[in-house]
Parts: sequence; structure tokens; C-alpha cells
Amino acid sequence: MISNTTTSPLRKTPKSSYRSIPMNWRERGVGIARIIFGLVYVVAATLKWQPQFQNTFVDQISAVRDGQPVLIQAWISFWANLVSFNPLLFARIEASTETAIAVFLIFGLFSNLTYIVGILLSLGIWSTAEGFGGPFIPGHSTDIGTAFPYAILFAELLCLSAGRYYGLDSKLIPRLGRLGFLASASLRGRSK
Repeated sequence: MISNTTTSPLRKTPKSSYRSIPMNWRERGVGIARIIFGLVYVVAATLKWQPQFQNTFVDQISAVRDGQPVLIQAWISFWANLVSFNPLLFARIEASTETAIAVFLIFGLFSNLTYIVGILLSLGIWSTAEGFGGPFIPGHSTDIGTAFPYAILFAELLCLSAGRYYGLDSKLIPRLGRLGFLASASLRGRSK
């Protein structure tokens, strides 16, 4: 009987489950786009930390009520009243959330969680401070606001698992165990 382990055809070879696989140009593009979007969010977060933003937070939400339908005015009034209890706290929560999103986008950390929080934050901003992009007046309204396209971009990044390209998620996944779904990693890297 031959027991040469180096030439045996049924020899098990240890295979690294997270080996480096070269990226194609599309994958590189997705990773670079995620990082650029993170840099855009750095600018947005920086503006949210400015005293002018934090001191006029309630006014910014209340200002979009004018010209809106009654149902949307009621929605915006609800949020303006809620925020008026402690406007500085709400402004700092928004600034902190945008700062965390920016950092996580740039480094590709907890990407799936980041994209879902980004979608919810963008839709929250769109439905309150941007008044759903309205009021829609023929000849005056030309777009639906910026927050809604941000929500769509976050959804695209989620679908593309953008955190796996130039991100730290692939190194984080093995350490997260059951919470690995919070980060995105390559399906190719998960095969064992």
C-alpha cells in the first residue's frame, strides 16, 4: 500500500477561507465609490457639527411646513414638536450618526449595518427636514431633495456588498461569529 501523502490524490489540503483574490475593475470601482461617498459624508457630518446648524435645528424642520398638504404638515409638526423638547440633543444625535456613517463607509466596517442605518437616516431627513422634497408646485419644484437619492445609493451599496472591497469587513467577519451579518464579505472568501 502506498502512503505517500504528497502524491496521494485524496489528500486534504488546508485551504484558507479568507485568501486574497485579485479584484476586477468593477469591484475596485465599487470600493472606490464607497470611499468617495464616505468622504462626502465627512463633509455632511462636519456641517452638522457647526453651531449654526445645531442652534437652528427646530427652525430647519419647521420651515418646510409651508405650502405642504395638510397630512405632511401634521407629520412635520409632530417631528418639530418632538425635537423642540431638546433640539441640541437631536442635532448632536444626527451629527454623531453621520460621523459614524462616514467613518464606517471609508474603512468598510460593519457595512451592512451602516447601509441600513444610512437608508433609515436618509429617509428620515427626506421625510422631515426636506418635507418629502416638496411642496410640489408646477414651475417651482424641480427635484425631490438630496436625501432620497442618498437612500437609494445606500441600498445599492448594500446590494453590491461594497464593504468587501478595500474594506476591513473581510478581516472582521471571522471575529464576529454569529453577528457576521452586520458586515459584508466576499462570498468567494466564505467558502470552506
